[in-house]
Amino acid sequence: MLKISQISCFALLMAAGGCSLTSVKDYFTNKSFGGTSNMPAHASEVKNAGSIVVCRSKQCAPAKLSMSKEYIYNSLLHLFDNNNYQKALICDADASTHTCLENYITLPITAGVAPTYAYIDYVKITDVAVGKGNNRLNLILNYNLTFGGQTPDCTPSKSILFAKSVNHVILEDSGYNCKMTAIGATSVKTVFSIDYIDLDYGFIGGYYSIGLSGPAYGGGSGYMMLRLPKDAYPLAPELQAKKSRNKSQSQPAAIPGINIETEVINASGANEEERAVQIFPINKK
Repeated sequence: MLKISQISCFALLMAAGGCSLTSVKDYFTNKSFGGTSNMPAHASEVKNAGSIVVCRSKQCAPAKLSMSKEYIYNSLLHLFDNNNYQKALICDADASTHTCLENYITLPITAGVAPTYAYIDYVKITDVAVGKGNNRLNLILNYNLTFGGQTPDCTPSKSILFAKSVNHVILEDSGYNCKMTAIGATSVKTVFSIDYIDLDYGFIGGYYSIGLSGPAYGGGSGYMMLRLPKDAYPLAPELQAKKSRNKSQSQPAAIPGINIETEVINASGANEEERAVQIFPINKK
């Protein structure tokens, strides 16, 4: 009498043209059939951004040259607040050029017993609130997740955008639920490590890890872009870069929220890194 695993193999032999699996568990965890382990993706699996690039006034530069984490946090607050109740498009993107490769991100999953793919193409922002500590932003996000031609009912995601340092900004949630099968709910957890912020055009890029656990499980990771319909302007007065009244002054005017680590360029000269810091962004005449 055949064992269950052998019966499963014979069934797969007809559908897939071959079978080398030894048990039912192997089928659900074998990646060649789109399955993954029944565990969500974790933050440790997200690639570290390393350095965040911020674009403002049509110029882009590493944030660590002229900004503080408070500036980045406040800028993101303006950006999300301007786009409250708006849809932010999501796309699979190239990490070096920040251009979209597809108009969605793809996640290999298993729903019940069927290997398939889930897609997320936009998220709707429905609430933006300042969190504790002046480095947390509380967001309510509604992800548009589909799979196998179906759009399951999903609860809103209670997400936190956390600016830990000038080079470490994370958007994550504790998991939101989607009704993807007849029995039970599937938990979907998202971690997004931001490395690119364009305040002029409302783009946010970074490495993501999304995991599903429950009756439907799987997930994926990669690089994606959020494309918000509105930019971050007008920024608050304390976020605006001020013009130096006199380049010969030894100390620039204080700019709340911006940590300028070098002195104004003087007649004795300065290295190129200091020069880049002081003139960013360049004031066009």
